[in-house]
Amino acid sequence: MRSLAWKNGHLTILDQTKLPNIIEFIETDDYRRVADAIRRLEVRGAPAIGAAAAFGLVLGAKEAALTVNDFWIKLLAISEELRQTRPTAVNLFWAIDRMMSVASRYAPGDSPIELISALEQEAIDISKEDAQVNSRISAYGASLFADRQAVLTHCNAGALATVEFGTALGVIRRAWTEGKISRVYADETRPLLQGARLTAWELMQEGIPVTLITDSMAGWVMKQGMVQAVIVGADRIALNGDVANKIGTYSVAVLAKQHGIPFYVAAPVSTFDFTITGGEQIPIEERKAEEVTSLGGCRIAPEGTTVFNPAFDVTPHAFISAIITEHGILREPYQPAIAKLKLMKGGND
Repeated sequence: MRSLAWKNGHLTILDQTKLPNIIEFIETDDYRRVADAIRRLEVRGAPAIGAAAAFGLVLGAKEAALTVNDFWIKLLAISEELRQTRPTAVNLFWAIDRMMSVASRYAPGDSPIELISALEQEAIDISKEDAQVNSRISAYGASLFADRQAVLTHCNAGALATVEFGTALGVIRRAWTEGKISRVYADETRPLLQGARLTAWELMQEGIPVTLITDSMAGWVMKQGMVQAVIVGADRIALNGDVANKIGTYSVAVLAKQHGIPFYVAAPVSTFDFTITGGEQIPIEERKAEEVTSLGGCRIAPEGTTVFNPAFDVTPHAFISAIITEHGILREPYQPAIAKLKLMKGGND
């Protein structure tokens, strides 16, 4: 399953807001539609929105080239518009920065056609690298599991959250094929039910045993000894190892710590933000109240109810047993290990 694909100058996006009941694709050659898809969560997951934004910038560059005199001004404005779509997942900014670095090699007087070709190749490279990175993450992550363990995951960090294969679910897939995982417990992940709609669907497509639970059941499932590990993805990781991920992740990490269950995070180096020292510096996106007050288009709370709806929370590094990357497994103390990743120039700086 691929969340997006590029062909003949068009970007095709699997509309994740319609899953699992409807499989529908968005095909566009307009960067504005790509930006809307990111905002609306039609494409979601940190690596996937980074790749989508990269292709969005290619489409924007093609439009800007129609008025050569203002090309560079428009390209910068388009890159900024894409940056403004979602604030927390750092892969978005990493991908746009990488694309604009390619653009910076061209002088204002150079042909936009050559620049657009270079941007298109860079976006394709970002997309291709995602699958390779996920494969390496999965191999490292599977080594953490013993035979026939049950694991719990929160939100969706599978093929749908990346270009293909997945981070946390990629690890689960690899461990399943190696006979190390017996069952996956998936939190429903309110308010938008990514666990129920997406994770359960992905796992069922591949015949991996999955049990869906509500978010409030995680602690009891742990207490009953029904899971032996937790693995999640990430949207931004600070230098000290603090991790921002879908709201509810922090609660799961606290519960795992209380029950002596390892809590793993799987993420590519592009998810590390080497410019911030701790999780308190991570911007947390707040979304519309309707996501909480309604479910499936039906109101479930009284009209006028006050709502607090952060899309993410931050799990302190002390609750994290290991961070799985394409370059290996990181453990405490995280700061020196993450500093080495920065020196490798594998991520943003």
